[in-house]
Amino acid sequence: MKLSIKEVEHVAELARLELADVEKERFTHQLSNILTHIDKLNQLDTNNVEPTSHVLPVKNIFRDDVNKELFSEGNSLNNAPDKDKGYYKVPKIIEEA
Repeated sequence: MKLSIKEVEHVAELARLELADVEKERFTHQLSNILTHIDKLNQLDTNNVEPTSHVLPVKNIFRDDVNKELFSEGNSLNNAPDKDKGYYKVPKIIEEA
């Protein structure tokens, strides 16, 4: 499928893109090649091909949730630059109204 420069200009306008004349020529050629390839793909007989969303079968692999303590309160606060009564202490960033 051969695109015209006018069609490329229209697509660029829809995308709010400003193209130089050299870019219009290049994109006309590139987009024409892409559409030609898509036309070839549309000619393939896919009647007996089951629709898929992935090339390979994708399955979720689940594991059992196991409750365990990774860090004690003391360990998790060891690297805190400032702490108070078991909590991280951070600078105030919101002013009261």
